[in-house]
Amino acid sequence: MMNGLIKDLEQDTSFLRYVSHWARIPATEGCTVPLPASLDPRLKEALSHRGIRDLYSHQGEAWSHVEAGRNVVVVTPTASGKTLTYNLPVLDTLLGDPSARALYLFPTKALSQDQQAELGETIQGGDLPLAAMTYDGDTPRSVRTTLRTRSRIVITNPDMLHAGVLPNHTRWVQFFQNLRYIVIDELHIYRGIFGSHVANVIRRLKRVARFYGADPQFILCSATIGNPRELARQLIGEPVALVDKNGAPRGEKHLVLYNPPLVDSVQGIRQGVVQASKGLALRFLKQGVKTIVFTRSRQNTELVADYIRRGLANVFTDNGGIRIESYRGGYLPSERREIERGLRDGSIQGVVSTNALELGIDIGGLDVSILGGFPGTVAAALQQAGRAGRRQDCSLAVLVATSAPVDQYVVEHPDYFFGRSPESAWVNPDNPYVLMDQLKCAAFELPLDPGEPLVQSAGEFVTLLEESGVIRWGGATWHWSDQSYPAEGVSLRSASSENVVIIDTTGGTEQVIGEMDRPSAKELLFDQAVYIHRGTQYMVRKLDVENRQCRVEQRQVEYFTDALVKVDLKVLTEEDAIDTGAGTVLLGDVLVRSVASKFKKIRFGSHENVGYGDIFLPEEQMHTRAVLIPFSSGHPLEEPLEEMPPEARAALLGRLGRMLRAVAPVFLMASLQDVGVHTALKDTHFGVPAIFFYDRYPGGSGLAQGIAEAFPLLLSAALERVSNCSCTSGCPSCVGPRDARQEGWEGNPRQAVQALLARWVRG
Repeated sequence: MMNGLIKDLEQDTSFLRYVSHWARIPATEGCTVPLPASLDPRLKEALSHRGIRDLYSHQGEAWSHVEAGRNVVVVTPTASGKTLTYNLPVLDTLLGDPSARALYLFPTKALSQDQQAELGETIQGGDLPLAAMTYDGDTPRSVRTTLRTRSRIVITNPDMLHAGVLPNHTRWVQFFQNLRYIVIDELHIYRGIFGSHVANVIRRLKRVARFYGADPQFILCSATIGNPRELARQLIGEPVALVDKNGAPRGEKHLVLYNPPLVDSVQGIRQGVVQASKGLALRFLKQGVKTIVFTRSRQNTELVADYIRRGLANVFTDNGGIRIESYRGGYLPSERREIERGLRDGSIQGVVSTNALELGIDIGGLDVSILGGFPGTVAAALQQAGRAGRRQDCSLAVLVATSAPVDQYVVEHPDYFFGRSPESAWVNPDNPYVLMDQLKCAAFELPLDPGEPLVQSAGEFVTLLEESGVIRWGGATWHWSDQSYPAEGVSLRSASSENVVIIDTTGGTEQVIGEMDRPSAKELLFDQAVYIHRGTQYMVRKLDVENRQCRVEQRQVEYFTDALVKVDLKVLTEEDAIDTGAGTVLLGDVLVRSVASKFKKIRFGSHENVGYGDIFLPEEQMHTRAVLIPFSSGHPLEEPLEEMPPEARAALLGRLGRMLRAVAPVFLMASLQDVGVHTALKDTHFGVPAIFFYDRYPGGSGLAQGIAEAFPLLLSAALERVSNCSCTSGCPSCVGPRDARQEGWEGNPRQAVQALLARWVRG
């Protein structure tokens, strides 16, 4: 079927016209090695039942490192058998030592459930005397006591380890005393603020293990990133051996960069990514090809899924047709499990997802992966593309470009996507906001010793906690002296640990249908917002931020809503001055205030504006790190900006900032949503025009530093994108559409921004 589809596309000139590059990656043979001679015979028999009689070369290499007592990180493509690199040594050790235990960490509940099923097949197939159980928020309390004592392998996620296991370690004495292995899968996910938190959770895990006399060995696995060994070392605080030569066979793969057609060549406006992704998905699904579509937002996930269902409604009957599901954060656990089962058993033929399905969950044999927009990094794009063709069959991945400058840069530079190494991922465990929170959690668990690594890293923060009365000095160590449960108030993944529960009140009954973090809720669940959940439309009746509840009711309307967010920024400190080679930029601390003040009503299908409404919600405040660029005396842009009328200066400054922000993800392992931009015609701190690029996480995650270091590359990429754009005076793919009436000036914005960038690059 796939060979026929590929041949059809290769002969379709209406499709090829919009393909900027088509890479054909041939199938490769696998490289195998014998099973280790020392392997427990019972485990050999269990593997034989599953058809495994030898190992891929990378699995054998990982075994050698673990057997030698080294920590190891394994980096090979999707569906290359990474699971066996840790299951093999762990199961072998546990069979040989009846007291030994292992801890498996996965970033999501879905992965934990998936891996328990994988382990269960091996254990039950070989009738091995082992128990592997999942411990997460969905585990019934009646099972938890049994799990702590009986389970030889505990499968959990960092959030549960942080808030459920470590603060209650006295209930896990037997487990921690015998902890031999810690497995961390999907290493590349642990970056930025999330990774910084998890690095500290690992610090806490190690100190608890040491308290009970254990010194566990680490086995880590990752998708392809630029610095796996460095990231692993930062995460666990210990040296690691690297295994990165893949020995698994691979089916033929086709990777296509697709730039949707222009619908307005004068204004440079292309067909929207939602409509383009829908059109391709319908084409493939109607041919019986199992397809996954990745989108960049929760809202687009629901829209694309709904449009695909409508497109299929006239072709297939309800009971004999194609089942399409959406999948994203905020769904109930039962809904997620149902969708995952449907993908595995084939009852669901198509799924539209955020990056929630980017990870290695077994979702069966998908044939095509459609990426609705560049996901921000080459590493993430390759991971999403790898969700198709998990078996050794031919597969296709299509990256559908949006009109955003970063997407246009990627489709115009296929060498960037196919030729460069994937980006590096970084964490900063000593981020002050992260470290202060994690230090409280550590003190709650065990007294803080002045000589231990965590306290050494914390420095003056220990004194601050003592002065605030949270800890007290006991003569040799600091002890927790507060009444609170600190882990409960610390979220590993977002700025807020508070989630808003979404309650369906249709028909006078109340039923919880999902949840959302508080900052996102203010922008998506405001009063009168349209909320879409698995194809069903709801109107928000009342968002109660204080009580963390949102009441909705089913309502069929012909539009969806989009919030307009205002941002204000105040400079708190200016610190390092960095010579970028394209002028000096400053790093500093800023206070960012944001508030959703209005919303647009956007018609389904045509995406035209059909109305506006007001939002009345309190603002969000965030203290973070930023790159500060004042256009003061001596800056290349000082003179040309001064010569412009104020209205033109304000408009171009905004366009210039948005353009640079748009290409930033090309050089950072981040998405566009991780970086914010603010421009000021006369900044209150510097007294001159200024641009600020800020990290959208409290305290910063290192992105500001990364922007400063990559700034010459950002300038060059932005100049190239503006110069090569085919529009006349600005479009969504470069500096934005021209709107002389609203901006109050008559110049050509594309040419003006191009001139400013050229002058800046020359210095």
